[in-house]
Amino acid sequence: MCEKEKVMSLDEAAQHYFAHPGEQTLEQLTLAAQKLIRYYAHLYGKGFDRDDLTQTGYLGLLKALKQFDAKKDAAFTTYASHCIIGEIRHMVRKQASYYRPGCIVELQGKVDRAIDDYVKENGEAPSVQYIAEQLKVRESAIEEVMKAGLVSFDEIDTSKIHSTEYESFRLPIEDRIVLANAFRRLSDLQRKVIQMLFFQDLTQQEVADRTGLSQRKVSRIKHESLEKMNEDLEEEGEDLEASGLFKEFRAHHTG
Repeated sequence: MCEKEKVMSLDEAAQHYFAHPGEQTLEQLTLAAQKLIRYYAHLYGKGFDRDDLTQTGYLGLLKALKQFDAKKDAAFTTYASHCIIGEIRHMVRKQASYYRPGCIVELQGKVDRAIDDYVKENGEAPSVQYIAEQLKVRESAIEEVMKAGLVSFDEIDTSKIHSTEYESFRLPIEDRIVLANAFRRLSDLQRKVIQMLFFQDLTQQEVADRTGLSQRKVSRIKHESLEKMNEDLEEEGEDLEASGLFKEFRAHHTG
């Protein structure tokens, strides 16, 4: 009986539970879900207590048991995976307190979708290798990306987040990571001014009105900030003026 419990799939265990709800079938179910829960806890919970993550995953499993409609065609594994991932994501990202550049958030979202699609089609979690192949990044990139927001950005090795398709030049997401690093090094006031000018599309006069600075001071801060970012980007060994990225960033607002 023990051997059967060890090899029972999550869908099989769920069928047993729904047909004969009780402590024994619930134990079989939790055992069958253990692999999925550990996988998602490892992927999403770098730096968190493993027991807390696992417990959160089991809360997701219990939620799936309560909400799953056995009359529907969807496999229980697929539904349970969404609930387990959802609970772990909610716990982890609620506690995330560090800055995440938009490009990192974007790649995290792609990881999430790759997992969701794979589970929906295969009824089990994908390997990190599979996710990396689908997103055309190195396996090391997946772990670095999933740490974002949980640790200081300084602790993320952005050099590992590279495409596997192109080695002779940076892809846009890699350019944006470098750009995000340069932006992060600005002072609070410089970041505020650049944010208003480039991402809120305000004019220099509008920024001056909101900050209480003169229009000339805003212009000076803008110029100094862009020059500082350009210097930082050059220190990264990238001629982003030539590649067009920094020119595009600078040209986004010329007022």
